[in-house]
Amino acid sequence: MLKKIEQTVKFLKERGVRDPYAGIVLGTGLGGLVDHIEDKMEILYSDIPNFPVSTVEGHAGKLIYGRFGNKNVVAMQGRFHFYEGYPMESIIFPVRVMKFLGIKYLFLSNAAGGVNPEHQIGDIMFITDHINTMPNPLIGSNDNNIGARFPDMSEPYDPELIRIAEEVAGQNGIRIVKGVYLATSGPTFETPAEYKYFRIIGADAVGMSTVPEVIAARHMGLSCFAVSIISDLGVEGKIEYVTHEIVQKAAAKSESRMTTIMTSLINRI
Repeated sequence: MLKKIEQTVKFLKERGVRDPYAGIVLGTGLGGLVDHIEDKMEILYSDIPNFPVSTVEGHAGKLIYGRFGNKNVVAMQGRFHFYEGYPMESIIFPVRVMKFLGIKYLFLSNAAGGVNPEHQIGDIMFITDHINTMPNPLIGSNDNNIGARFPDMSEPYDPELIRIAEEVAGQNGIRIVKGVYLATSGPTFETPAEYKYFRIIGADAVGMSTVPEVIAARHMGLSCFAVSIISDLGVEGKIEYVTHEIVQKAAAKSESRMTTIMTSLINRI
């Protein structure tokens, strides 16, 4: 793993990706945030050594480097998912690479189904904790040069970043909610019984990403901040037919508010 990481990092540095302060992972319907990155350079995933290729509609498959607010950032316009058939090692590989490029913070976004009856479609949910139902990405041999064998997960999402983001949202009049994100393998959307079960065990939203990346980031000591855009509801009496296209459109409607929060947050750290 380390050899592949170093090979990819060397390639990206040679292409001009140097000293990014933060990494950003953009989920379904949220890739437009990169339009706010200035002096940007785009590299197709297919051109990057050892990178997987995104196969999901709404995930552009580009690595973007440039200025976001007052910081240099590297952003993934599209991520990789377990349901695409990739092993966990491939899904978390870009996060490993961003860490070795020099990022100090990882910011993530996703579109998710809401299971908290108090949440609304279009809500921006700050993730405070998660429940993982996918295989743990750290299963297998461990390289101590990357991270500890048994990483602590008592604070997977940085409380200070959440506090600052709440201030930003309040100052800009943006409604936010907070909650627990549950990650499933997908690619099927959930049944009514599954939605009900996930709510019983403590979830506020459910999706098919983010958690493996956060586990990998925390394994390497990166601070994480993540948001879910509530794109549909899995609440009894409010469950409707849902498609990937519906999720994309719902997420896109909240993108500008999420961008405001992310920009101000990155400027302040």
